[in-house]
Amino acid sequence: MRILHIITRLILGGAQQNTVLSCAAQVRAGHDVTLAYGPIYGPEGSLLDEASASGATLVEIPSLRRAVSPVHDVLCYRALCKFVRRIRPDVVHTHSSKAGIVGRAAAWREQVPMVVHTIHGLPFHDRQSALVSAAYIALERWAAKRCHRMIGVTQAMVDAFTGHHIGRPEQFTVIPSGMDIGSFEVPAGTRQQVRSELGIAPDAPVLGIVARLDRLKGQDDLLDVMPALAARHPAIRLLIVGGGWHRQALDRRVAEMKLGDRIIFTGLVPPARIPELLAAMDVHALPSYQEGQPRTMVQALLAGCAIVGYDAGGIGEVCINEQTGLLVPVGDRAALTVAIDRLLADARLRRQLAEQGRTYARQRFDHREMVRRIEDVYRSTMAYGERG
Repeated sequence: MRILHIITRLILGGAQQNTVLSCAAQVRAGHDVTLAYGPIYGPEGSLLDEASASGATLVEIPSLRRAVSPVHDVLCYRALCKFVRRIRPDVVHTHSSKAGIVGRAAAWREQVPMVVHTIHGLPFHDRQSALVSAAYIALERWAAKRCHRMIGVTQAMVDAFTGHHIGRPEQFTVIPSGMDIGSFEVPAGTRQQVRSELGIAPDAPVLGIVARLDRLKGQDDLLDVMPALAARHPAIRLLIVGGGWHRQALDRRVAEMKLGDRIIFTGLVPPARIPELLAAMDVHALPSYQEGQPRTMVQALLAGCAIVGYDAGGIGEVCINEQTGLLVPVGDRAALTVAIDRLLADARLRRQLAEQGRTYARQRFDHREMVRRIEDVYRSTMAYGERG
């Protein structure tokens, strides 16, 4: 098959990692794979090297911008139509909201036999203005009529779309976002080695988060609960891994709260370093307000780290309360404090949940199974070629 993936940006993000893994596996399976993407910029890192190593043909579409821009969006639509017309793919598979809307429109216009969209996260949520949310819902309803199938990385994503009357129920399939599960095995001694490099005492309790620095990811909430946790665990450290536009605001808060000696920012790190940083943590917390499937929570489980999260989006499908982690209501900092404190104070509970979580993650989130099921979607639907 000739497959064209379209994604808005190749930053260090879950949707991008999912897409690059898919491209690499599809190339290995003998498909002709192209990945089209918009300009990469800003402090959120790049997956361009990994995408290049996938074996897919890479094409940058300069007008494919994340921000809403009528001029660029029209130029992007025209550029994608022209590109699709030139390479004549059998499948166009779009990822992320902007690429999903413009890419599906172009593919449908050019009568591509199979148009698929993956919902990695919600473009509409309750922390937007009502007008912005309504606009995204209307656009997604329109775009759903211009594709054959939609893949949700969690059932929560599918439920959110169907709950807003986006698409037809038969269009949807749930396929968890997979990863290379073997890459999260770390050598013995890694935990103490990394702690030493970061200046963390061997026996200090370490709370951590691996996420883009963004106001919706919850780093602020972790700063909010640090004083109460420090009263219970005097040696506690908070390890914040990732980069993003919210870094300056977080730095200001750390200074204002006089938490500088307890907070460690790593900044952007190569994806290959994530397993060892997770191994250095006792608890990985993701108090995110909007999440598709929290890949870093899956990664934490694979690395043997206990997890805590807000019950937002698809987090509860990874952090299953009292089974693979502890789940608390969104925005409830008191409950977040209690859950983290409970795990830090009870090493046996941490190990139990982490071990159960690791087994669950290995069974459910292997990228090889993800790619196999995606190809099943392509093949099972292509024969029908239904439109409308």
